[in-house]
This record gives sequence, C-alpha cells and structure tokens, in this order.
Amino acid sequence: MAQFENVSVAKTANVYFDGKCVSHNITLADGTAKSVGVILPSVLTFTTGAPEIMELVQGECKVTLAGETEAVTYRGGESFSVPGDSSFQIEVLDTVHYVCHFG
Repeated sequence: MAQFENVSVAKTANVYFDGKCVSHNITLADGTAKSVGVILPSVLTFTTGAPEIMELVQGECKVTLAGETEAVTYRGGESFSVPGDSSFQIEVLDTVHYVCHFG
C-alpha cells in the first residue's frame, strides 16, 4: 500500500538519537497504531516493548536482533520482525524510510 487513508497524525515528532531518527505516530480509523519515519545513516540500538514489524519503504540497512551474532541486510520493499521486550541494532547504509507496525 502506497499510502494510509483516514488516519490521525500526531503533530509532535518523535526525535531519537540527536535527530538521527525522526518519526510521527499515526492512528488508523480502526484504532491501529503505527509510526512512520526516517533514520539517517548511523548505527543505533532500539528497544521494544511490544512486538514490531519494521517495513522498509526505501533505503538499506543491516540489522542484528538481540541474541544474534550476524547482521542481515534489508532494503526498501522488505521488512523484519522484532519480538516484544527485546532490542535490535540497525546500521543504516542509505537513509531508511520506514513504517513501524506495532503488536
């Protein structure tokens, strides 16, 4: 899907890691929460509360999930899943545009 219809968008951005990651929370008409954002080239570690699916719209990155030793490369059009109460390290090689699907 190229766009979301009938959504509410939080006006205040979520700014992480000194601006290397910026996102906005959106809520779909059915109450489903997501975030849409950009991560600039960097190496960052994120933690999760709930399970997440990170959908890459554009860009390229290497991701190492908690407990794993090898990074996996993902590009626009691909996604990866992260368990709840976990973490992942992301090395952004080419600015990543993403949608984070929660739960």
